[in-house]
Amino acid sequence: MISGSLARRYARALMSIGADQKNADKLGSDLRVFAQALHTSAELNTVLSNPAFPRADRKKIVDALATRFGVLPVSRTFLFVLLDKERLAHIPSISREIDRMLEEQAGRVEAEVVSAKPLSPAQLAQITAVLEQLSGKKVNVAKREDPALLGGVVAKVGDLVYDGSLRTQLRALRDQMAK
Repeated sequence: MISGSLARRYARALMSIGADQKNADKLGSDLRVFAQALHTSAELNTVLSNPAFPRADRKKIVDALATRFGVLPVSRTFLFVLLDKERLAHIPSISREIDRMLEEQAGRVEAEVVSAKPLSPAQLAQITAVLEQLSGKKVNVAKREDPALLGGVVAKVGDLVYDGSLRTQLRALRDQMAK
């Protein structure tokens, strides 16, 4: 989990700068665009994260991309710091951490809702309202289907899991009867 704590430290540092300059959203966006470029191009990722390529050449590439993406000067400097520390490979995880921090700061949380069958818009709205009430935050719901649940819904909000699936209820009943 070293890379996770490393990403959090860099993300906290950038968020602190963003808070001071009141542009945290733009800094997060800048890093997200750069992370997407690394994700999209395996060659770019290889060149920028490989110390075998001269640092001056990699710096020119980072500078050209920063200009092309129109990133803030602070973001450009941050990217250069990551390059100097040979940490450009961590940009995707730093970007995820910053996005998580921005969501938390805005009072939003991501939730995943899994159901056996597709949910109607009314059902999804009802589940979203309950999750917002339970979490006390605005909830962005990602939904998916899993026929193995048999029925009901499983909702994951952050680290909390609300399991109302028929599969789990049947398992609990079986365990109870086995006692």
